[in-house]
Amino acid sequence: MAELLVIRHGQASFGKDNYDVLSDLGHRQSEAVGALLREMDWHPDRLVTGTLKRQKDTLASMGYEAAPEEHAGFNEYDFHDLLLARFNGQVPELVKGDRRTHFRALRETVFEWQDAAFDGASETYAEFAERVEAARRFATDTEAKRVLVISSGGVIGQMTATVLGAPRRHMMELNLQVKNTSLTRFMFKGDRCSLHEFNATPHFASSEGAALLSYS
Repeated sequence: MAELLVIRHGQASFGKDNYDVLSDLGHRQSEAVGALLREMDWHPDRLVTGTLKRQKDTLASMGYEAAPEEHAGFNEYDFHDLLLARFNGQVPELVKGDRRTHFRALRETVFEWQDAAFDGASETYAEFAERVEAARRFATDTEAKRVLVISSGGVIGQMTATVLGAPRRHMMELNLQVKNTSLTRFMFKGDRCSLHEFNATPHFASSEGAALLSYS
């Protein structure tokens, strides 16, 4: 069996005009998980990211200099676009600025998106699920034994729910748990793929590492 290790990007810039930029904490988280892999003597045979800057910058801060392969299927869904569609272009200010309200709205909006309860989004939930599965197949269609992917929380939640055969609502429950630079590991052989480890953060296990923990 081969390993597919999917790591969520480091903390990005919540509340900023451009979310697709790692914060200083995000870079430190990335350095920590890169150091962990080297301590474990875990060396990838193949590097893959989505096309997002925060994903590629996470890989670079982990210490990998080789240019990764890219697959847009590993990109996060566009939550801002979903909010605009759900609220007909008039997103409440509290949703944009208050963290607790933001994540409550995120959960509710994705559930409505899954139910096709509103129109106008640039991507349907079915299209999102299909591209994530296409990205997983891309990453595992290989002779490599250790594939490292840098992706995002929603993608990791979707991949995990699909592999487990869980109801679609479970995707969002998993999404909200995924910590920045956490490790989710799948084992694969041919078309077979199974979950081995979800949302692990051994690099945050010490008192020093615990200060690096974040979810957004």
